[in-house]
Amino acid sequence: MKTPAPFRKIIHIDMDAFYASVEQRDNPGYKGKPIVVGGSPLGRGGVVAAASYEARKFGIHSAMPSKKAVLLCPEVIFIYPRFSAYKEVSARIREIFKRYTDLIEPLSLDEAFLDVTEDKQGIGSAIEIATRIRQAIYTELHLTASAGISINKFVAKIATDLKKPNGQTFIGPSQIESFMEKLPVEKFFGVGKVTARKMSALGLHTGADLKKLSEHQLMKHFGKSGRFFYQIVRGIDNRPVQSDRETKSVSAEDTFAHDLTTLEEMNEALETISEVVGKRLQRLSLKGRTVTLKIKYHDFKQITRSHSFDKAVTTVEELSEAAKQLLAGTDLTDKKIRLLGVGLSNFEGVILPKQEQETDQLKLF
Repeated sequence: MKTPAPFRKIIHIDMDAFYASVEQRDNPGYKGKPIVVGGSPLGRGGVVAAASYEARKFGIHSAMPSKKAVLLCPEVIFIYPRFSAYKEVSARIREIFKRYTDLIEPLSLDEAFLDVTEDKQGIGSAIEIATRIRQAIYTELHLTASAGISINKFVAKIATDLKKPNGQTFIGPSQIESFMEKLPVEKFFGVGKVTARKMSALGLHTGADLKKLSEHQLMKHFGKSGRFFYQIVRGIDNRPVQSDRETKSVSAEDTFAHDLTTLEEMNEALETISEVVGKRLQRLSLKGRTVTLKIKYHDFKQITRSHSFDKAVTTVEELSEAAKQLLAGTDLTDKKIRLLGVGLSNFEGVILPKQEQETDQLKLF
């Protein structure tokens, strides 16, 4: 008789209000106050990148327009982001992870999956490892993190939110199906507002409701996602923690406080954005042949334009010039531009292990 494969031990670590917490740590005057990283109450203002827990009590959350944040909390403090600081802290967090495993899949600067099925220190308990990691982050970096522990990535990620901030939750193999049955469909990966409304119209409100439908029925209503819903509601998620996912593209974009109306302004913005992309390409030792330009107009209409070259783009100047040429090829008559983005893909040579999509968080501002 074949012995069943052992369960994997997966930890999901998520820093608590990461950007805002770093700012409160580094600036004692911000402690205990409602702060927002990113955005601005002036002009268009952009959007909230991160909100402290004090700001969240007023209903402020990430991706919220800054003007709305001010309405909810007039005394909110806006802070310009310091990405170099956040990246430095993120690197130190990664070093803490590496004490226990090399199977680390970063999702962003402040979030990652860890597979500790075979941990470096021979501890054996994922619960104990998560506890030690969170304690090290607090002791060494003076920040708090939350953790979810289970046998797969999906359940571990959901578990993280159950005791935020500064807590951890373990959902063992025998608990998973009952846990998934009680879970609201809005918490399922891939269920956005549109899908949630469709599910509600079909009388599907919890995992238990989804479980009543066959795989064929779910796929009929939700396409390929139906197969995922069928499996995950039964606690089945075989996706491995991927520490070697290849970078497919590197990009950056910027939303402007005021609409750009002249070609000179637009080209200047493209030069700045190309500089950001160039630095990341240099750090990753990448060069590619396909340049992509992203444009969002004042009415939120969005277009992209791409061009592939015979030889790789190797300098910031080449990248910037290519982006300008793509812009010149669009109709700019009476156009007001809200956002511009530049990306490079179709890489040549060695590709270092990184996230599948490298997009600089300049895009939030």
